[in-house]
Amino acid sequence: MRKSRQVIDSMSNCTVRGMVFDMDGVLIDSHSVHRRAWRNFLNSIGRRTTEKELDFILDGRKREEILRYLLGDLPPDQIEEYGILKDKMLQEIGDEVQSIPGVIEFLEDLSEAGIRMAVATSASRRRVESTLMALDLGRFFQTIVTGDDVDAGKPDPAIYRLASARLHEAPGNLLAVEDAVSGVKSATAAGIKCIGVANALRSELLRAAGADPVIPDFRGLSFEQLETKFARDCQKP
Repeated sequence: MRKSRQVIDSMSNCTVRGMVFDMDGVLIDSHSVHRRAWRNFLNSIGRRTTEKELDFILDGRKREEILRYLLGDLPPDQIEEYGILKDKMLQEIGDEVQSIPGVIEFLEDLSEAGIRMAVATSASRRRVESTLMALDLGRFFQTIVTGDDVDAGKPDPAIYRLASARLHEAPGNLLAVEDAVSGVKSATAAGIKCIGVANALRSELLRAAGADPVIPDFRGLSFEQLETKFARDCQKP
C-alpha cells in the first residue's frame, strides 16, 4: 500500500473511498455532437434556435427539461416521441464521440487503488449503457445512475444521493467529477466534494459553483494527487 494511502486512511472522515462521474463532457467528448443532434432535431420539427439557447443542453439537465425549455409545456407522450426522434439523430452521428483525453488511464489508476466508481448522468439508461460499452468504459463502474432513476434532475441532489447509496459510501468519502454548473451544484448539495472539467472559458463558472480544482482533462492526473488534496482540504477548519 502506498504511503499516501496509509496517511489518508488514518484520518477519520478524510478518506476517499469512491468517485462519481458525470458522463457527457466528463467521460466522453460529446458536446459538439449533442449540439448538432439537437439542432437537427429542432430543424426537423420546424423550430429554429440560437446557439445561446442550445447552451442549455450542456448544463446536465434531463431530456424532458430540455424539451420543455425549448418547446414549452409538452404532454408526456409528445416528450417520449420527440425524445426517441432526437436520440435517433444522435445515433446517426454518434460514432464521432470519443473518450475525454486521459480518462481511461485515470480510471485504471483508480481501479488499481481499489476505488469504487459510479456514473451519475442525466442521460437515459439506454444511451448511457450503449455509449459506455462502445467506448469500453463500462467495466470500471460498480453502478450507473441515470436520469431514468430519479424524478428531479440536476441541480437537485437526488442523483448523487442515489449514487452514494448504491456505492454504500457516505457522501463525505466521495469525490464527484462534473463539467456543468448544475452538476456541480447537485454534487455539493448532496455533500460530495466536486472536481470540475472545463476549458479556460468555463472554468470560473464551475469554481463559482463549488468545483475545486477545475482541470481541462485527465492527462497527467493521478489518484494520489487527488487524495492528497482531499486530505488537506478536509483538515481545514
